[in-house]
Amino acid sequence: MKTDSNCIFCKIVRGEIPSNKVHEDEDVFAFHDVRPQAPVHFLIVPKEHVATLYDAGMAQHRALGKMLALAGELAIKEGATQGFRAIINTGRVGHQEVYHVHMHVVGGPEPLGPMIMKRT
Repeated sequence: MKTDSNCIFCKIVRGEIPSNKVHEDEDVFAFHDVRPQAPVHFLIVPKEHVATLYDAGMAQHRALGKMLALAGELAIKEGATQGFRAIINTGRVGHQEVYHVHMHVVGGPEPLGPMIMKRT
């Protein structure tokens, strides 16, 4: 499995940086965002380092599919029982901050605003 020694998410997956883990299996790792934008805000990442969705292909279909398939189950477990957003930012224009594919799962007990904007 390809990893990047300098990638913060690869370091979290390897246990080199502590995280508040939500889920882990052979393909994906989910953990709470360190700067949450809502009461429920966690990330799901593939364990394999893939910088952006531009770089993803059919070789990553299992992990990427699992990210989507787990989102609802994990959102409910974390308290987003009335809905959530699944967001994958890609590239500079998409405001991707960490170049390792990751999906934000964002929700809570109250409706979210119209969009989550770039963090400042």
